Amino acid sequence: MTTSEARRYQNLRAHLGYLKLNDAADALNTVLDAARHEHLSLTAALERLLEIEVEATEARRLTSRLRFACLPAPWTLTDFDFAAQPGVDEKLVRDLATLRFLDDASNVLFVGPPGVGKTMLATALARGAAEAGARVYFTTAADLAARCHKAALEGRWNTCMRFFAGPRLLVIDELGYLPLPGDGASALFQVINQRYLKSSTILTTNVGIADWAGAFGDATVAAAMLDRLLHRAAVVGIDGPSYRLRSHQRAADTLRAAAGHRAGQTGPSHAS
Repeated sequence: MTTSEARRYQNLRAHLGYLKLNDAADALNTVLDAARHEHLSLTAALERLLEIEVEATEARRLTSRLRFACLPAPWTLTDFDFAAQPGVDEKLVRDLATLRFLDDASNVLFVGPPGVGKTMLATALARGAAEAGARVYFTTAADLAARCHKAALEGRWNTCMRFFAGPRLLVIDELGYLPLPGDGASALFQVINQRYLKSSTILTTNVGIADWAGAFGDATVAAAMLDRLLHRAAVVGIDGPSYRLRSHQRAADTLRAAAGHRAGQTGPSHAS
């Protein structure tokens, strides 16, 4: 490398650092070597260098989106066993996984008894949305109500509403599992109303839609909430065996089999 080439190389690294293209700067030597050995054109070398920076930037942004999303587990749709849960409309779920429902601010309601995979499916859709570049946030209904109640007491109600209105996809999990505080149903309605026709909400619940009025103790609020949720919505009813109970049963069967095997190995021996 001549003196002028060395100076040009150092200037290039300095420019990349100044522009905060740190991953491209780190990869510069590798790309220059590849350009020389593979006889890459200037355009191809620049493309490869910038591709490295773009991929690193996208990885950092995805990490940030997932951190903000607060998903309960790293589930994806491949983790869900449709064959073991025949109560799920697989075709509908896979259509939802295309995320087309985000484009027209539609909602998704997963309705069914505990343990059938509602949270796993909601989380898988939410992760897919985050990976596609959407801002996502996951909360339980009880936590949302508690957060809104605290914000009201502290004079931060509008700030709280803006927070829940912000994500392109909001997941509200476990509606109906725990009783909401006195103003919980009203707070939930306010959040849904803020998002109505603007952004999508996924909601999981063990309460059938016909029973919402009784479950939330206010028929008017329940009707208004359902009116907004169902205006543009896909309702996925799940009626099947519990994932958790099936997992516990498999674990118990494994333990029994292991215990039986040990008992057979250590049983009384008979002298000849």
